[in-house]
Amino acid sequence: MVRSPIPAFGMSLLCILGGGIAFMKKSSMPSLIAGVTVGMLYLFSGAQIADGRRSGLQGALAASALLTASSLPRITKGPIPKLLAMSSAVVGFYYARKLFLE
Repeated sequence: MVRSPIPAFGMSLLCILGGGIAFMKKSSMPSLIAGVTVGMLYLFSGAQIADGRRSGLQGALAASALLTASSLPRITKGPIPKLLAMSSAVVGFYYARKLFLE
């Protein structure tokens, strides 16, 4: 069973950069904190997946669920929340399949 950490690492980069950009543009400290926190959870989970640990799949799925749930209420506010909701849902689906079906 092949488990790729690449989606988790990609989402980590997306979250951390997104939080940083939101902070620079709008001085949004909550966006910075949320982006870095969720990004670090993805990063830690990706490292665990790379080591072959099942807990990495659980962490990546939890980060995806958290990001999807927080993005959905804002989906009508523009392309960024739509991108976050879609990408986190796709990554969550990927890791849910790996966790529960394989």
